[in-house]
Amino acid sequence: MLGKLTWAAIPLDQPIPMAASALMIVAILGLLAWVFLKGYFPYLWKEWITSVDHKRIGVMYVLLACVMLLRGFTDAIMMRSQLALATAGAPGYLPPEHYDQVFSAHGTIMIFFVAMTFMIGLMNFVVPLQLGVRDVAFPTLNSVSFWLTASGVLLVNMSLVVGEFARTGWLAYPPLSELKFSPGVGVDYYLWALQISGVGTLLSGVNLATTILKMRTKGMTYTRMPIFCWTALASNLLIIAAFPILTATFAMLLLDRYLGFHFFTNEAGGNPMMYINLIWAWGHPEVYILILPAFGVFSEVISTFSGKPLFGYRSMIAATMVICLLSFVVWLHHFFTMGAGADVNGFFGVMTMIIAVPTGVKVFNWLFTLYGGRVRFTTPLLWSLAFMVTFVIGGMTGVLMAVPPADFVLHNSLFLVAHFHNVVIGGVLFGAFAGYTYWFPKAFGFTLDETLGKWACGCWVAGFYVAFMPLYALGLMGMTRRMQHTDNPDWTPMLLLAGVGALIILCGIGFQIAQLVVSIRTRDRRRDLYGDPWDGRSLEWATSSPPPSFNFAVMPDVEGEEAYWGVKQKAIQNQTLVDEPDYQPIEMPKNNPTGVVTAFFATVMGFAMIWHIWWMVILGAVGAFATFVVFAWRDVTEDEIPVEEVARIDRERRRTRLEALPTLRRPA
Repeated sequence: MLGKLTWAAIPLDQPIPMAASALMIVAILGLLAWVFLKGYFPYLWKEWITSVDHKRIGVMYVLLACVMLLRGFTDAIMMRSQLALATAGAPGYLPPEHYDQVFSAHGTIMIFFVAMTFMIGLMNFVVPLQLGVRDVAFPTLNSVSFWLTASGVLLVNMSLVVGEFARTGWLAYPPLSELKFSPGVGVDYYLWALQISGVGTLLSGVNLATTILKMRTKGMTYTRMPIFCWTALASNLLIIAAFPILTATFAMLLLDRYLGFHFFTNEAGGNPMMYINLIWAWGHPEVYILILPAFGVFSEVISTFSGKPLFGYRSMIAATMVICLLSFVVWLHHFFTMGAGADVNGFFGVMTMIIAVPTGVKVFNWLFTLYGGRVRFTTPLLWSLAFMVTFVIGGMTGVLMAVPPADFVLHNSLFLVAHFHNVVIGGVLFGAFAGYTYWFPKAFGFTLDETLGKWACGCWVAGFYVAFMPLYALGLMGMTRRMQHTDNPDWTPMLLLAGVGALIILCGIGFQIAQLVVSIRTRDRRRDLYGDPWDGRSLEWATSSPPPSFNFAVMPDVEGEEAYWGVKQKAIQNQTLVDEPDYQPIEMPKNNPTGVVTAFFATVMGFAMIWHIWWMVILGAVGAFATFVVFAWRDVTEDEIPVEEVARIDRERRRTRLEALPTLRRPA
């Protein structure tokens, strides 16, 4: 009846998973009780859970990423503390089988459910506003994408309570991930969670790429789009091209595990090297799927807080698209040691060095933008400056490992771990935090506390260097990754120092939480009355904060490369706004529960497939099909916002902007 699911699946004999599970369950139940007792559920259901508004979906993506950052960082603290304690032969406190699950979950969560989710959230929120449109191309599909991602998150966290997670590392290489060597359900949790969330990511890529290519406002030509829109376009084109590879690769591994196929088993005619080629044919474009939107964030932040247009705008576009193309011809540098031969290794080594060139172009353009500008050292800019220093170091170590002879020495060492975190934390996470701080007042109407934000930035940057620079040294000293304990006493000081670095990062996270709490409590004096707290240059700052559901009462007509800056400077010069437009009623898509219901049945099916509960699989499939039928046969798909409501909201926005004009006399 319940397939492989028995009471033995609950790890009652392991205190750490049980304590973590109990804490998680208590937190969830407490939150649900608070929501229902306070009477907030009808509001949450109507305004958030069933919303198809791109802004609300973007905010939910970012919130989900922040929650998973806490979960993923908990795994990181456990790893650092284990290695700090388990030196010179000491066993530490994590048994090997649990430690293997911890580092596998850490990588999976941080890449798929923190970095990826954060960037998709920022793109969802900002791109339609910057393009001057009212929503993404497929609003309901956008909701489905988010909730499928949440379904993957739920399955990963369920492995804490029921069963186990993979012990294979975050990419689940065969033969270790084959049924013979991983007979438990850990790999199945990994595969089904990522298959479900991967479908959501692919749908999101199609949605955002279509929005950028087909839905720009009047006058918004390709060479007038903000750089963030260009990097979002490149990132989503990569999603469309790369994620089907991941889906197919995982499908083959599932067939190996469930039906006895032998795609990746040597003894039966398969080839595990095919898996490694395929996973990195997805995996290296994935690095640029993550970093390109961060590059866009830094471009917006540096231009705004330098008070200047972005230097080399067209070269930035060219560099973005060159990175997009070249990202597909460097994947083999992840396995130079696998015996592909000197010619193949040489080609991929050279291509890896070439792809560093357009990234260098971007760094110099940012520096030239800062040069001679009226620089304001706000928290978003501090994240950007920290990124430039940190990412360049990470890029240089990457180019070093792109030299095949050097890679033969450094592969699978902690040098590689330090390089990867150098790029992902220094690039993607710092970019996510810069974007979060920069666009927070646009989403909620009030700014974040600057003092606590700067302390958070300082702790993250200092903690990063203290935590990961020692790993470069340890890698050069010969320490390999994924070790549960060490016997070499010479490594102990560096491991202790890395543990201290993780604690400093923990202080940074604490400051970020405090920043949010303090900012919410003091929000009345932080209100962004004019919708433009940073003196922004692109169209998202033309609306009120937070924007109305329809974004723009009248679709903007763009002139020049900086859509909002020219209009604003003309208004400041004339001390008056343009004449009031002719308002019309606006039709917006109705909220509907398709996304959350789809995710519910996807979770049911995923859980049932993991535990081989076949009747539940059928039930989930029927429910998912029924959801599709109900959605397809809806009679009313849009709500009309009356012209009086549109006019009222926009007149209030115009009134506050008109009041602000006498104080806005900044030079163009």
